[in-house]
Amino acid sequence: MSLDTDAVARRLAEGMANGVLSFPLTSFHDDGSLDPDGFRAHVADRIATGPGAVFPACGTGEFFSLDEDEYRQVVTIAVEEAGGRLPVVAGTGYGWAQAVRFARIAEEAGADALLVLPHYLVAAPQDGLVAQLERIAARTRLPLIAYQRGQVAFTAASLRRVAAIPTVIGLKDGHSDLDRLQRLTLAAPEGFLFFNGAATAEIQARAYATVGVPAYSSAVHAFAPEIAAAFFTALRDGDDGTVEKLLRDFYVPLVELRDRVPGYAVSLVKAAARLRGRPVGPVRAPLTDPSAADLADLKLLLTTGLDLVGAAL
Repeated sequence: MSLDTDAVARRLAEGMANGVLSFPLTSFHDDGSLDPDGFRAHVADRIATGPGAVFPACGTGEFFSLDEDEYRQVVTIAVEEAGGRLPVVAGTGYGWAQAVRFARIAEEAGADALLVLPHYLVAAPQDGLVAQLERIAARTRLPLIAYQRGQVAFTAASLRRVAAIPTVIGLKDGHSDLDRLQRLTLAAPEGFLFFNGAATAEIQARAYATVGVPAYSSAVHAFAPEIAAAFFTALRDGDDGTVEKLLRDFYVPLVELRDRVPGYAVSLVKAAARLRGRPVGPVRAPLTDPSAADLADLKLLLTTGLDLVGAAL
């Protein structure tokens, strides 16, 4: 690793130990156009709550719906608002050629690292998964975090090859296959970063910790940092009573609501942020905003969750 890559990895490791990883929403106007001012307000609010790092233009931030100019604005704003106080890891993805185009924009905007989202559409063999990262790494100076989810799932042998790429510093896991994940953590070199990137990661946070992966991303942080912080603190401190109460009365019902409609993993998060007066706007197609009935259930659940931690809607 280069000195800069080592420094980014250390900062991310420190952030992961001290807070959740924040994946801010991308703000849109009602007509679907980008709302830079709304995004700036939203990301500033997220950063003010003290997350371990901020990941703009990733899955929760609707990376898949942004053009290159919009992506540049989103990453630039996140870097400006972070002001060097915490790492900024921008999303990139699709095939490696397109991923490199976004990577160069993120580099110019001042991002600290990149999260390489699963490639588009097709299944690929292990050699191809490794080659994807090799080609991106060869064309950007930014450190990379691989993201395994959907059609991307590394074997232990492939993970060793990925970790040998000088600028690949970690892996985000969205499969929740703890047998596979344990094999990967044992195959990785010392200092290689892992974090739980499952949808509503708090549900499985205790299980991930048992295989040596205590760090996690939090979609809830995008709309209720009070709940996210309370859960993180309780988990860190071994307060099983609070962890289980939050899981039972808030997180599990949230997952049940999320699972009603495809895409609600993002749509509900945005809707919850709007319920709290945050200027994030609607989702972009092909996602859809929640129905009136689901929105009513979300409001009731959000009120319950906030009550549990002594906060208000």
